[in-house]
Amino acid sequence: MALTDGAILNIKEMILNGQLKPGDRLPREAVLAEQLGLSRNSLREAVRALVLINVLDVRQGDGTYVTSLEPDLLLDALTFVVDFHRDDSVLEFLRVRRILEPAAASMAALRVTVDELAALQIVVDASSPESQPEELLGLDIEFHRLIGVASGNAVLASLLEGLSAPTNRARIWRGRTQAGAQERTVREHQLILDSLASGEPELAHAAMVNHVAGVENWLRLAR
Repeated sequence: MALTDGAILNIKEMILNGQLKPGDRLPREAVLAEQLGLSRNSLREAVRALVLINVLDVRQGDGTYVTSLEPDLLLDALTFVVDFHRDDSVLEFLRVRRILEPAAASMAALRVTVDELAALQIVVDASSPESQPEELLGLDIEFHRLIGVASGNAVLASLLEGLSAPTNRARIWRGRTQAGAQERTVREHQLILDSLASGEPELAHAAMVNHVAGVENWLRLAR
């Protein structure tokens, strides 16, 4: 194992076992290097790597701190990588969404609040089949984001938000080229919302599978 990788694992272990908590300042470089049995160069490389993935935060003139470790912060690195997807990988992202989004809808059906349902209804009501595909896409993104939040699982919500972007171009393309696609999107959103409002997780799961699979099936045939 490379020395830098070992240093990263050592710092990770300190966070996992509670020696370092969110918001804590790391010991001075010389002290931490000695404590971990590492060279200062290896420690610096490890810190740089952990800063890149938002585990650590270097504050000039102050020191190095453990970040909040909130899921949305840690998953920013994943979103950055996802942004470099190739067009031929869109189907793969849609398949992952087809696995995760129905689970989020099912979870949301069991705990969604009146206020969350109202926010979702506002998005659906603002969606018009006559809208430009780009405008409808913005509302579509917000609809799915709100369901992720309503699931009550911050990690799942952050993952779904990050996985949405690679499919945006395909969703716009579908809206421009497939007859009735936008009407279908609005209709399916309302069906998903109705299943959430009824507190039926199985119905919510099925409605979301049908919704996401529609884009996936269309893209497979259109390629």
